[in-house]
Amino acid sequence: MSPEVPPSNSHFVTFRNAFLSGALLVAPLIVTVWAFGSIIEVAGGTFRPLYERHLPRSFQGLPFLWDVVATGVVILLVTLLGYLSNYVFGKYFLSIGERAIQRIPGVGAVYNSVKQIVATFGSQNRNLFNKVVLIEFPRKGCWTLGFLTSKHQGEAQTTIGVEAWTVFVPTTPNPTGGYLLILPREEIIELEMSVGDGMKMIISGGAVVPPWLSKEQAAAALSAKKLVSR
Repeated sequence: MSPEVPPSNSHFVTFRNAFLSGALLVAPLIVTVWAFGSIIEVAGGTFRPLYERHLPRSFQGLPFLWDVVATGVVILLVTLLGYLSNYVFGKYFLSIGERAIQRIPGVGAVYNSVKQIVATFGSQNRNLFNKVVLIEFPRKGCWTLGFLTSKHQGEAQTTIGVEAWTVFVPTTPNPTGGYLLILPREEIIELEMSVGDGMKMIISGGAVVPPWLSKEQAAAALSAKKLVSR
């Protein structure tokens, strides 16, 4: 007699798989709630003690509510600061405050580093990364994602003797560091992937792969959609 074959999925395996599926569904919500809760706790909890003692005693028993209110006030003040920074008057006082911070030992170095990171990935330089590209790096046969930053032919590019483009290859999972590469045009493969999708793939270490359809698949899907609509 042949031995009995145990069932492929025990009750424990079924329970484990169901739990993991549910955890994957709940995880984004938990992370979102935690992020907003941390922001409210840091921003609101820092400024709430400044005015809480002036509130009536009946209202002092709602600390989270006043943290939310304080966070809203902080957001409005930061927005007002952004508006003022666009005018000469605001720029003058911001520059004075910035110089004062930079003169503090230790604090100035941290401030400059954070400022460079924000300036690199902030809205003022949102077009710094023009396109996602694929290059062979750090050796032949090993491919990695990079961002095309410039096609300008400066001294370094002209010295190579061929048309060369500038590519920034960020590190994983921290994209604020990376490598500046000047490569011949023929060694760079331009991708249809958006810059946002490319950054998601890099930060996730390749775990997040953006969906993609080839031109043939996209044409077939469009044809099928037209047939269904008829």
